[in-house]
Amino acid sequence: MHILIVNDYAYINGGAGKVALTSAIALAERGHAITVFTAVPPIMPELCHPHIQVVNTEQHDILNNPSRMQAVVQGLWNMKAYRSMGDILSSLSPADTIVHLHAWTKALSSSIVRQALSRKFAVVLTLHDYFSACPNGGFYNYRKCKICTLVPLSLRCISEQCDSRSYYQKIWRVMRQILQTRYGLVPNAIKDFISVSRFSEGIMKPYLPQGHFMHYIPNPVEGSQEKMVDAGNNDKLIFVGRLSPEKGITSLVSSAHITGYDITFVGEGPCRQYIESRLPKSSVTGWLAPVLVREHMKTARALIFPSIWYETQGLVVQEAASMGVPAIVSDTSSARDLIIDGVTGLLFRGGDDNDLADKIRIIQDCSTAQKLGKAAYERYWMNPPTMEKHLELLEKCYSATLNRHT
Repeated sequence: MHILIVNDYAYINGGAGKVALTSAIALAERGHAITVFTAVPPIMPELCHPHIQVVNTEQHDILNNPSRMQAVVQGLWNMKAYRSMGDILSSLSPADTIVHLHAWTKALSSSIVRQALSRKFAVVLTLHDYFSACPNGGFYNYRKCKICTLVPLSLRCISEQCDSRSYYQKIWRVMRQILQTRYGLVPNAIKDFISVSRFSEGIMKPYLPQGHFMHYIPNPVEGSQEKMVDAGNNDKLIFVGRLSPEKGITSLVSSAHITGYDITFVGEGPCRQYIESRLPKSSVTGWLAPVLVREHMKTARALIFPSIWYETQGLVVQEAASMGVPAIVSDTSSARDLIIDGVTGLLFRGGDDNDLADKIRIIQDCSTAQKLGKAAYERYWMNPPTMEKHLELLEKCYSATLNRHT
């Protein structure tokens, strides 16, 4: 079996890229022939492997392309990537090749999907986000700061200014979505999809083609089992992630004001100045290496995951549980699937500052934090989402897809 993995970046720059590239390396270690198809350099050194071929079109992503006109065209339909994908597929056989799509909207475009489908290759798409259905990728109105329930590409959707930048950007996204649907054939001509959470699977299901096959393969979580943290003896509340409105930052800041508790924010983003002005005693660390993030989490009484948009999984909640740190999670996000309310963590009504404040007060009880953290730790290690399990599920997915395809 030959596996062609598609990802915008040739290096890890986020959750989807991490899963794409680390699984590519791990699949190569199991003896599979791997091609990693990317657009944006540099190529991470770990991809230098005897079973891995890296194809990189050496392009900017559309956000950082110095030529805005070139970025506009590239984002709609990347001809260079289209031709390059054609070249590599011409040397492969549809009978024993899987094309696995992870991320393509930031540089590659759906042109590469059309190339694979038109050549009759079996395609699998991991639903790391909602771009297969929603023009802005999140079913979220960035202007109104709330979840969007409009039907994608309906007249109401097209006329709604939901983009974080401008309405011109929204119209460009609509144009891209139309091209992606009609000419890129995403998602209508794809039969096999991978969901990373049951929550996000339910959101996407109405927009996927009839007769599709859904493979539930949660993203792997790194780390070996260590001694459980005694969360009850810690006094820090921690947030880990991008500091942006859809992540529930304003709600968390408001709740911190209500309760009088300070928060440690591990991350970076447009809300940093807002946090520092409203919570001057709180700490904002910026982005940190994974090992340093883990050290911060080990000193936390609880992780707070206040996201007010859907998300797709919420890996940081699992990472905290693996250490014995409970989480307070919004019920509007996919991370709610990772919590048994009142047993392994606490759920609050997404966007409700007072309800979040109430849950923060509850977790301040040492015995409650200890009990929740212990349950979260034990439940996590009963069936940890390891890379080994992830690869086994991937291989089953690939085999089933190829068998149906041939």
